[in-house]
Amino acid sequence: MSDLLNTMASSVSGMAAQSARLRLASENIANADTPGYRRKLIPFEQVAGGSVQTGPIHLDSSDLERVHQPGHPMAGEDGYFESSNVNLMIEIADSREAQRSYEANLRMFDQARQMTSSLLELLRR
Repeated sequence: MSDLLNTMASSVSGMAAQSARLRLASENIANADTPGYRRKLIPFEQVAGGSVQTGPIHLDSSDLERVHQPGHPMAGEDGYFESSNVNLMIEIADSREAQRSYEANLRMFDQARQMTSSLLELLRR
């Protein structure tokens, strides 16, 4: 019985981690056109029992794209300003991967819940 509960706990931690990842991908997509915005990243860390937790959010250190647009209010004297370092294709791919991983954890949780329910029904007889 404890193995099923551990499986459910692992699934819940996976869903929470993927939910955080999906939230950050959404924030990155929403700020893709914000000058000076740096992409946010969140690492996963394995904890006891096969569960995961999210680590601290950090900013992508890759260079910001320099855009030449002299009329832009943020442009310097040379006509350039720093755009964001968000790549929409990467963010969309990360969003899909996080969604699919969330769904896989949800199916695993549901399967463990059904097995637990069946086991309890057998024990009642």
